[in-house]
Amino acid sequence: MSISLSPFTKEQLLPQEEKLEVARHKSELFIGIPNETSYQERRICLTPDAVNSLTAHGHRVMIEAGAGLNSSYSDKEYSDAGAEVSNDTKKVFGCPMILKVGTPTLEEIAMMNNQTILISSIQLKTKTKEYFEALSKKKITALAFEYIKDQDGSYPVVRSSSEIAGIASVLIASELMITNEFGKGLLFGNITGVPPTDVVILGAGTVGEFAAKTALGLGATVKVFDNSITKLRRLQNNLNHRIFTSTIQSKALLKALRRCDVAIGGMRGIERCPVIVTETMVEHMKRGAVIVDVSIDTGGCFETSEVTTHEKPTFIKSNVVHYCVPNIPSRYSKTASLSISNIISPFIMKIAEDGGIESAIRCDNGLKHGVYLYHGILTNKAIGDWFNLPNNDINLIVF
Repeated sequence: MSISLSPFTKEQLLPQEEKLEVARHKSELFIGIPNETSYQERRICLTPDAVNSLTAHGHRVMIEAGAGLNSSYSDKEYSDAGAEVSNDTKKVFGCPMILKVGTPTLEEIAMMNNQTILISSIQLKTKTKEYFEALSKKKITALAFEYIKDQDGSYPVVRSSSEIAGIASVLIASELMITNEFGKGLLFGNITGVPPTDVVILGAGTVGEFAAKTALGLGATVKVFDNSITKLRRLQNNLNHRIFTSTIQSKALLKALRRCDVAIGGMRGIERCPVIVTETMVEHMKRGAVIVDVSIDTGGCFETSEVTTHEKPTFIKSNVVHYCVPNIPSRYSKTASLSISNIISPFIMKIAEDGGIESAIRCDNGLKHGVYLYHGILTNKAIGDWFNLPNNDINLIVF
């Protein structure tokens, strides 16, 4: 009698029935939207129209009283849209899914239940190790707006905020050229017989592109500086307009800054925005010129920049007006809220249709990329390296 060398039994070698994953049914979500407590944060994640769409599909939305007031949305509008309005902050944070623009504080995390799903921004530069440890302790699954990818691989929330900041930088500069006591009384634009406004833009990314579009639309002369020829070429093509572009060279930049009426900083860096304009260069600028440093969120690209607030947005240094307010989109809270709501609400509907967050992140790689904590396990290497925390690749946990 021959001895079988196979590690399998006779029964295991017989053809077996194929076992497929059972399709998940649609799940009903219960979403909590608390008041924003982050400094100068005026936006809200969902507009009444988005809430109406969710409640019409059988989902529950609980919103804290007054959460939408800074974005010009009343409690009645949310109530009419089907949301439950509550004065109890703890009750709102007790919902299984929390939507916030700013990150929750440690006190707010303490109010959350275990296994809560948190969808918010992350604002990594302002976070501490304790924040991630507190979320991990509660076994929370957290997604960051900044990390969620669209089908084309772009970051829709980041791009939207940059578009708003780019357009706003020109509008803010146009106000500062006339309204403050140090203003030059100039109209931003191009009037027949009058030299046009001269604008210098640092950075050819999304902020620079939309600042350039807005400035050109008003008739200004625009010069864009960036060290990436690819970005400069793409900007020229997107503008469909030939403008002055240059790599960042001290001599050419100084010459442009001495002549300009407005300088806009839209540079980005890996950890901190690089300082492109020195204090000496600012001293050579025209008296009453305006600097709008959009990059102040990551340190600023002008050496003379100092963080200011929406309440007191400007200061004067070397006879130049500086506007260095972080989170410029929050100034236009309703527009910014509409933008975030229109991006996030389809993702929430997808989570429900896929049968919950577990299935949704399996089906959607863009949503999976937004996850930085999965049931309390840190899944983002950049965060792990930054705060020296143990982390795991989400693709090894969810597949």
